[in-house]
Amino acid sequence: MERAVMKITICCLLLALVASLPNKDDWDIYSFHINSTVTSRYAVTTITSRVVNRMDESKEIEFHVRIPKNAFISKFKMLIDGQEYDGVVKAKEQAQQQYTEAVSRGQSAGIVSSVGRTLEEFKTSVTIASHKKVTFELTYEELLKRKLGKYELQIHARPMQPVKDFKVDVYINERAGINFIEVQGGLSTKDLANAITKTHADKQASVSFYPTVDQQKTCDACGNDGLNGDLVIVYDVNRDSSLGHIKKSDGYFVHHFAPTGLPRIPKNVVFVIDQSGSMHGRKIQQTRTALIHILNDLAEDDYFGLISFDSQIFHWKRELVRATKANLEGAKVFARNIVDRGATDINAAVLQGAQMLNVHTREGSASILILLTDGDPTTGVTNLEKIQSNVKKAIAGKFPLHCLGFGFDVNFEFLEKMALQNHGMARRIYEDSDADLQLQGFYEEVATPLLTDVTMIYIGGTNVTQTNFSQYYNGSEIVVAGQITDNNIETFTPQVLAFSNNTEIVFSDTNEATESSGAVSDSHIQRVWAYLTVKQLLEKELQSSGVERENVKNEALRLSLKYSFVTPLTSMVVTKPLGETTDVLNKPKEGANPSQWQPPLQHSPPGQPGLQGIPGGYGMPGPPMALPGILFRMPTRGVGAVPHPGFGGSVGAGAVPHPGFGGSVVAGSAPDPGLGGRVGARRVGGRANSAKVLKTPNLKIIQSFDTADYDVPAFFPTFNVPVMITPPQIPLPHRFLLKTADQSPPLCLDISGIRKLLHHPNSELTVNGELDAVNNGGFRRFGIHLKNDHYIEVHPKEIITRQGHTVEIHSGQDLLTFGSATVIRRDKEIDITVGDTRLVILIHDEGGEKLLWPVLKQQPSDTNVTGVLALQPAVYEEVQQTPSAKLKINNQEIDVTRSNAVDYTVVPTVLLSCWLMPAESALQRSLNDFIVTEL
Repeated sequence: MERAVMKITICCLLLALVASLPNKDDWDIYSFHINSTVTSRYAVTTITSRVVNRMDESKEIEFHVRIPKNAFISKFKMLIDGQEYDGVVKAKEQAQQQYTEAVSRGQSAGIVSSVGRTLEEFKTSVTIASHKKVTFELTYEELLKRKLGKYELQIHARPMQPVKDFKVDVYINERAGINFIEVQGGLSTKDLANAITKTHADKQASVSFYPTVDQQKTCDACGNDGLNGDLVIVYDVNRDSSLGHIKKSDGYFVHHFAPTGLPRIPKNVVFVIDQSGSMHGRKIQQTRTALIHILNDLAEDDYFGLISFDSQIFHWKRELVRATKANLEGAKVFARNIVDRGATDINAAVLQGAQMLNVHTREGSASILILLTDGDPTTGVTNLEKIQSNVKKAIAGKFPLHCLGFGFDVNFEFLEKMALQNHGMARRIYEDSDADLQLQGFYEEVATPLLTDVTMIYIGGTNVTQTNFSQYYNGSEIVVAGQITDNNIETFTPQVLAFSNNTEIVFSDTNEATESSGAVSDSHIQRVWAYLTVKQLLEKELQSSGVERENVKNEALRLSLKYSFVTPLTSMVVTKPLGETTDVLNKPKEGANPSQWQPPLQHSPPGQPGLQGIPGGYGMPGPPMALPGILFRMPTRGVGAVPHPGFGGSVGAGAVPHPGFGGSVVAGSAPDPGLGGRVGARRVGGRANSAKVLKTPNLKIIQSFDTADYDVPAFFPTFNVPVMITPPQIPLPHRFLLKTADQSPPLCLDISGIRKLLHHPNSELTVNGELDAVNNGGFRRFGIHLKNDHYIEVHPKEIITRQGHTVEIHSGQDLLTFGSATVIRRDKEIDITVGDTRLVILIHDEGGEKLLWPVLKQQPSDTNVTGVLALQPAVYEEVQQTPSAKLKINNQEIDVTRSNAVDYTVVPTVLLSCWLMPAESALQRSLNDFIVTEL
């Protein structure tokens, strides 16, 4: 039975006197209780400590407790002489005044800090009169993650003295049924094992730990100072291959999805390893050790690649190779020879890794990119936002990037944001003796993909947390929560769509009955939703900017205050008796270990669009031209601009322009010849030259174009002969790429009109596409004909279905089942499955205009399938390069020219160099085979 992991860490460092070195006889913790209730993977833990001041004078007593980093404190109170003092959660800005006052008196107001790998330490103090008592009570909440096949509830106890009334009670309630439960850890050894009581009855289990004073001195690390160790409760729930476990109540639901019995998916994995000088010593040694062990765990049907980097990039192989025994041995030799040296070029290294995966596409496989680094980028591209932008564009949502940050010097926030932007995880690797095991442990979490493109669908649900997941791994769990529309449980219908080895799987039945509020309370399910929503909003805030970031932050703050969660956006004001300092409890960021809380930094607004080539800005699209075809207006120059399709836009340095000039193209661009705009390329200096234009009422001809003042790339077209430019109302030719099987340059051809994209006679499926006649950038709409007169028409903003006289219009992201087709609309793609055929229609955003492009993700098995999308990869031989180029295709020599075309089958688009030839020569058949008269 597969197992899953949940982790709660509680370390109790008992009360201490601050004024002087205490005598144990002067103070006494006479009762210390930890009570943890886990209901459907959501843990609510309360720590209660009762202390008496045995001294003959008032003393300030500190309360220390350690809680999991992923937890949110929700309650804190002190009881002194019958008077209760409660902590109040406020927005950080509102708590700043208390912080300022405390600091001005030379006092520390920062009472939460990171300690160790998984813990945060909460500390506060209060003055207690002679021989008086105080009770501290702290509550925190955490949604427990499944990890490496089991749930793990870890309790760390270190009270610094034996406690007469020391109790740990753990109650686990799982409606799915508890498969097993075990008690492990240092506090379960020797005589302490006799202090443990365990019960297990189907859906409930409990563990009690009541050690006597003598027993508290008997563990390996224990002694006269009492307990010092871990109590670890490990358990798993019953699982099957169904939809999973769903908890519902009036208003809210929580869905735990972790099917079993699925075959593993072969993976393509690239490891990008930092070998810069800062990795010197034990870091690089442990990395080599871990890498060799990880290589041993690769399956033979996996493909892998290794890149090490400092200021340079070092490939073991420049392409992915199969994990055969011979290849693995060669890779281990490479790993053993990785040595620390040089600077840190993270940008170039990650882009190389992404490129290796992009060019190695295998149907039915899952790709993964893993980066390990211990520092900030110091060479190459060093602007963090630029690196993140480059990486996001290169990956384009096709596979996850997991970032491992080695040690505390690494900029973890940078890595975390980059991982989140690319559907991955970030993890800090701690510089301890087991760092190699930490690396191996993380790899094990992602080593076995079981599903890809997981889409969670909830008809009758609203305000739902994340529903799209790029991959689901063995031993993990997907958790989604949301609200039920109109509190109507009867109309609430969950469904999961995913792919396993390129086969679509639909999970639609559940083994979980609706639970009444008596079984799982409405409040419990609502708090799970709130916890998960706040967590994901905080992650989204890290990734967003501008107005979007402010809106996300405000919503996270609103929910944090509503549910009294201490998050990075809120603080808990710890109230005390009159005359005592008010403390402010804050949650630190990952890796922070402050001696006091620092007020939040004020972030500068995002940079404004750069004009006229201002360094660091963005090229601003120019105003549309009144007369498309008037050439060479003055360009707006900038850095990193995104081109506007059609006429009149500008392209900044480093951008990939829309095919056809469409507007101005400036320094560093790689333009493609087309219509009506300015051409520029890496200008060194001098004046801009203009072209001679011959004007007729409906036609403009460029007679010449002088590039003398420009450093023109070799592939850049130079016009020394007349070039005809037709007006936009005439249908424009569209440049298609016909890719090759052996990574040689693709063929490109120009066609227009309505095209037959796919005809599958056995399944009665036909897909036609209408090319955009104006913008020269892609398809305007698609028509999909199914058997039994079902018809689907796909537009960028809506989907229209028709059967007979019944017509329906669908918008928004949702699941649509129509005839033999399953259609899933996502933010940037429309996923259509019909039998053994899977078609993904990408939605490109070109300067505010939406255009469509089809990608056949799963080829039909039938050999009778025809259409543009059914074409096999091109095969040719270069037979002549000078004075004019020739290719041989099917023993026929064809004159070709070197050109460029935009590849719309990826997001974002990329510009590829290609061989341009007549369409029928490239297709090796008549164009009439691909033309239809209507959609």
